[in-house]
Amino acid sequence: MIFDTHAHYDDRRFDPDRFEVLTALPDAGVGRVIVPATDPGNIETVLTLAREVEYIYAAVGFHPHNAGEVAEEDFVRLETLLQDAKAQKIVAVGECGLDYHYDYAPRDRQKEVFLRQLAIAREIGLPAIIHNREAHADCLELARAHPGVRGIFHCWSGSAEMAVELAKLGFMISFAGSVTFKNAHNLRKAAAAVPDDRLLVETDAPYLAPVPHRGKRNDSRMIGEILNVLADVRGTTREALEQLTWENAGRFFGM
Repeated sequence: MIFDTHAHYDDRRFDPDRFEVLTALPDAGVGRVIVPATDPGNIETVLTLAREVEYIYAAVGFHPHNAGEVAEEDFVRLETLLQDAKAQKIVAVGECGLDYHYDYAPRDRQKEVFLRQLAIAREIGLPAIIHNREAHADCLELARAHPGVRGIFHCWSGSAEMAVELAKLGFMISFAGSVTFKNAHNLRKAAAAVPDDRLLVETDAPYLAPVPHRGKRNDSRMIGEILNVLADVRGTTREALEQLTWENAGRFFGM
């Protein structure tokens, strides 16, 4: 079975056929999916998906794009929800982190909101799902400074060297459709370097559809293309990698 550790099925692009897509996943070999919230406004939508679909699990938190909009009452609500995490199928805090590509929120505010969520994750005992885009140095510095935090660097885009260092610190490294792109040579080097017990796979649906589906709306049924590339660069079989990432995700999320 396949564990898609990051997909945004609350996204409006799934509005026309959301539940048709979700109900088709088991027949495609997808057994579990984590849907992370990104802002105060979509937390309830994500929790509803987790309630209504047996194999959907939720993460709740605030994306760096929305850091400028997050208020104190949003953190209070987040902490309240996390007190009842198991009953609501919440398995992580996030998606949180830093994004210096778009800079939709001031960087100081991004760091403030990210650090607050790392502290909450450590206190609650849940992992953090971390977004890192063109903020590698600051993300690594913050990871080193918070040794009590368990986390996943989702949709890895950094170097092999940084991925290995984060793995040594206990972080999981997850690869998405970008690892299949023609010019993603450095990303495939990183995928080959991550230790077996630190490796995860995701779609980041509806974004980053893998080759040969680039330009289309992504969903978890396309994750096989990512697994094929990862298996090739790691010198193993698709079946072995599917089993490895299933076990890694289940262990890490406590399932």
